[in-house]
Amino acid sequence: MKFNSLLKECKIKFVRSSGAGGQNVNKVASQAELYFDVWQSKILTAEQKKIIAEKLANKMSSEGILQLQNQTDRSQLGNKEKVQRKFLAVVEKALTPKKKRLKTKVTKAAKEKRIKIKKVVGEKKQSRKKINPKEI
Repeated sequence: MKFNSLLKECKIKFVRSSGAGGQNVNKVASQAELYFDVWQSKILTAEQKKIIAEKLANKMSSEGILQLQNQTDRSQLGNKEKVQRKFLAVVEKALTPKKKRLKTKVTKAAKEKRIKIKKVVGEKKQSRKKINPKEI
């Protein structure tokens, strides 16, 4: 499922960015901040809202607003596009179900190989021992 329609429910705000930009950095608000109210979304189902709230809790405010930002570009447009792509990727990853791990048995060949390696290591250690003259 594609979530491009969620972008209509997002609010984007621009603020002054830190970092590169020279004299421009003090004049232009190029950092893009994206806000998405998870609980007020009309597109997501109740189950999807719950999953997003659990998985993205560290990116959400106490009011349930998902906050993302980007300031890597020097332009507003570049940062806006990047933060939107980031938002879609984060939501899609959160809503993708995790695959269950299938239990597998250790093969007979793998067991034999492990035992063979153990014997080789054991023989190597035995060969390092000093010979006691009384045993001869």
